Amino acid sequence: MRSIWNGAISFGLVSIPIKLVNATENHAIHFRQIHLADGGRIRYRKVCELDEEEVSGGEIGKAYEDADGTMIPITDEDLAQLPLPTAKTIEIVAFVPADQIDPLQMDAAYYLSANGVPAAKPYTLLREALKRSNKVAVAKYALRGRERLGMLRVVDDVIAMHGLLWPDEIRAPEGVAPEGDVTVRDAELDLADALMDTLGEVDMDSLHDDYREAVEELIAAKASGEEVRPAESGEGGGGKVIDLIAALESSVRAAKKSRGEQDAAADGEGDGGADEGDMAEVHPIRKTSSGASGKSSAKTSGSAAKTAKKTTRRTPTGKTVTRSGGSAAKKSAPKSTGTKKSTSTAKKSSGSGGRGGSGVSGGRSAAKKTTAKKSASSGGTAKKTASSRKRASA
Repeated sequence: MRSIWNGAISFGLVSIPIKLVNATENHAIHFRQIHLADGGRIRYRKVCELDEEEVSGGEIGKAYEDADGTMIPITDEDLAQLPLPTAKTIEIVAFVPADQIDPLQMDAAYYLSANGVPAAKPYTLLREALKRSNKVAVAKYALRGRERLGMLRVVDDVIAMHGLLWPDEIRAPEGVAPEGDVTVRDAELDLADALMDTLGEVDMDSLHDDYREAVEELIAAKASGEEVRPAESGEGGGGKVIDLIAALESSVRAAKKSRGEQDAAADGEGDGGADEGDMAEVHPIRKTSSGASGKSSAKTSGSAAKTAKKTTRRTPTGKTVTRSGGSAAKKSAPKSTGTKKSTSTAKKSSGSGGRGGSGVSGGRSAAKKTTAKKSASSGGTAKKTASSRKRASA
């Protein structure tokens, strides 16, 4: 890694030559400005406002603008003559516990590398001393024309330095906290604790920039001429006022479900019902209401009765034939005048007269009439047969 600053760490009377290396890098995707009409690149040129001519970097200097707008030129020689003991030195001023450093003060991060073989021994000494003391070093250093505050700590086997803002650069949080008295119940705190425990810890290395990846895919798709489909918008809170208890309970269940844990409340083993904040699953419902079934049954019964009346007729030989249409008509026509066959024919007629709801009753009533007629016919035939036998015997 390329160093951006060379100097030394001043540790009492010990001087440790070091190189300053950037510990972070910016992966943000940068865009260029273009002219929408023709796609031409938009560039900014440095132009003097007095003669309106473009000037090069060598012709540009520094100046301080006074309150009345007057420009006071400041040269590099003027700055170099200032008494700045930390111009090339990281001067350690104290060792303090890490929790005394407000994270709001933390700025850029750097790695400090030992510069040369002679620096290895004092570098290792400072590193091990920081490890054993469980403290961090507060230091001053100068970078990019100004003196800064820094914090030295150990990362693996390397000394790292975090740039710190000066205490007077931290703004007080005035007017930021919610106004008025807000009371939080113990039940809400308990649920918040449960949610924190369920979420647990996270492997920081597993976190990544989803938005940057989406932008890279968008650029690749446009570069290859592919059609770009709009992404599905996720559900957002929208700043709605919600039931805090229900939201916390739902959050705990969702967190447990995402981690593969069983939740008694989610499985219905808790209070036996869903909370007000739960989302119910929607299933399609079959249209089988009692009113609809009654109407369909009545229609079926009426049609079956009409069919039975229309298809029941008496043959010239005295036989009764009931036809219900299709193959059922053939089955319903009996070949003999026996009572058993008439009964079976009546059953088949009733079965074919209507298969749904109360339509069966219409078929059965028609079958009863048919059976009664056939029984009467059979009775008459039996009487004729008996009288003929008597005459023959006489």
